[in-house]
Amino acid sequence: MRINRRQSRLSFRRRRRGRCLPILTLALTVLLGLVAVSWHWLGDRLPRRALNAPTASLQSAARAFNTGDLDSAIDHAQSVWQADPSRANAEALVMLAQALVYRSYDDYDRAADRQTALTLTTEAYERMPTATDIIAVHAFALHINGQTNAAARLVTRALNQDSSHALALATRSLIYSASGIHQQALREAQIAVIQNGDIEAHRALARSLSNLGRPYDALAAIESAIEQNDKLFALQFERALYAIQAGQFDTATAAYFHILAFDPDNVKARLRMCELSTTLRESETALYYCGEVVERAPTWADGWYRLGREHYLRGDFPQAADALHRCTTLQDIQGAPAESRIVDCWLLKGEVAELRGDCQTLLQTYEDYQRLAVRYNLRQTWTYPPEGPPICADPTQSTDAD
Repeated sequence: MRINRRQSRLSFRRRRRGRCLPILTLALTVLLGLVAVSWHWLGDRLPRRALNAPTASLQSAARAFNTGDLDSAIDHAQSVWQADPSRANAEALVMLAQALVYRSYDDYDRAADRQTALTLTTEAYERMPTATDIIAVHAFALHINGQTNAAARLVTRALNQDSSHALALATRSLIYSASGIHQQALREAQIAVIQNGDIEAHRALARSLSNLGRPYDALAAIESAIEQNDKLFALQFERALYAIQAGQFDTATAAYFHILAFDPDNVKARLRMCELSTTLRESETALYYCGEVVERAPTWADGWYRLGREHYLRGDFPQAADALHRCTTLQDIQGAPAESRIVDCWLLKGEVAELRGDCQTLLQTYEDYQRLAVRYNLRQTWTYPPEGPPICADPTQSTDAD
């Protein structure tokens, strides 16, 4: 028998190739696919984790800001900015500065945050004086810190580079308001609201409307800002202010209670409740809140002034004299600047001394006030004839308090 091995071998090989080659090809394809996927997975995560870290932190800052957690917002934004303080990362500085400014209005002892914001923007502006975002946020910080003229020059530069820049538009309106140019401030704020409609734009609009004697419209404008973020205490304080101007005292009370609900230890909200209660002649309530203020913040002169004023209105002059004395003494010890001094503490303290027949305290308070008037160029609102107060010129008048 003749065996055709060639044909048989070829036939056998053809059968093996027909069964195994697709399997081998499939296995190689799967293996190569797994390698490619694994390589892509590793390459996707290792570099992107580093690249996306600032973005993730900035998103975390934004989420914290939107929930009113300004401490966390500041921490996240600051870490992003410190890691890359460049023009491309200016958004982090803007968020950091705005969060610092908002936090500075949360309570009575946060004013230093405004100076911190200015320090940060100043350093950035000195390095990048042509970056629009840097110019705008520096102008914002300058204005917040009372440097209106410098802020005006910078905000004009920012808008020359980008006429629709949201923060620059709102800041320019606020600058006009601070300068007493209220109609122009209103026009600028309306443009900002139309073009951007963010929180700062609505705040600027509310400020300009309030200055024009339109508190109801101002209240509506600030409510629009609150709709975007109802966790920012600064907006609630402004809401209360415009509500009081509009005679809506319940709305103001609700705003202060909103703050106290989220921050039960807030001293500033308690002081505002004291002031509101005094306005409404709810004396017991006013004393309660003022008492809480001086208990929680015994070195804050504003609390002692409000407490002394309430005692004065009640006719409790000894208590008023004690509180007002603390008010003047604290300001002297702390070296309070002219713009933040509560001059009414000296005026009311002198009036109480006169009502009590306390000549010694009256003369000392009057002399202190005269020195203040000269040193800080105050308008003279308290003067006596050359011979001094009438109760001290009469030798029969007692010089001791009752």
